[in-house]
Amino acid sequence: MSKSVEHWNNIYETKGPSEVSWTEDYPSYSIEFIESLSLDKSLPIIDIGGGDSRVVDSLLELGFDNITVLDISENALNRAKLRLGKISNKIEWISCDILNFKPKKTYNLWHDRACFHFLTEPKHINYYKNVVRKNVINHLLLSTFSDRGPLKCSGLQVTRYNCDTIKSNFEDSFKLIDCEYKIHKTPFNTEQSFIYSSFKRKFN
Repeated sequence: MSKSVEHWNNIYETKGPSEVSWTEDYPSYSIEFIESLSLDKSLPIIDIGGGDSRVVDSLLELGFDNITVLDISENALNRAKLRLGKISNKIEWISCDILNFKPKKTYNLWHDRACFHFLTEPKHINYYKNVVRKNVINHLLLSTFSDRGPLKCSGLQVTRYNCDTIKSNFEDSFKLIDCEYKIHKTPFNTEQSFIYSSFKRKFN
């Protein structure tokens, strides 16, 4: 087991949702962005670093029926499955480090809230970008710490972005449609600055 897998499994084993900064009772920003795209709900969606977030619950409620959730921590995915109960059987769950992910299909929407910013080495960032380039056929929605956000999360260094730097990472294959600064209020009543950026695949 890698140190990264061990790190995240330990967090999900020892801390509840109210004890980690990223918890959202309802993922309003993500869902608002997704709803604005008017997607075909039968086409594949993947939630990267979905953990035990409630994005998957909201997608199911909206009628999406081709959902994959990927997370490095099996403990996190097990929490989500337990919360969802029998309906969790409708989801494809993948326990995998994003840096080892080799998708077996393409995705109409790739959603990532707070996974990409944990990549700090250029070779790791490039691996992620290559996976996106090869396997996302339509929409890319990324949420990362902004240049006004924290320098660390869960004891790990992060890479912070603004709208220009996030655009430059993906503009070879994707057009930036929207980028907004958003404030996330943590369960501890502190505030974290994110950017939510929405991209559309270029076809020329």
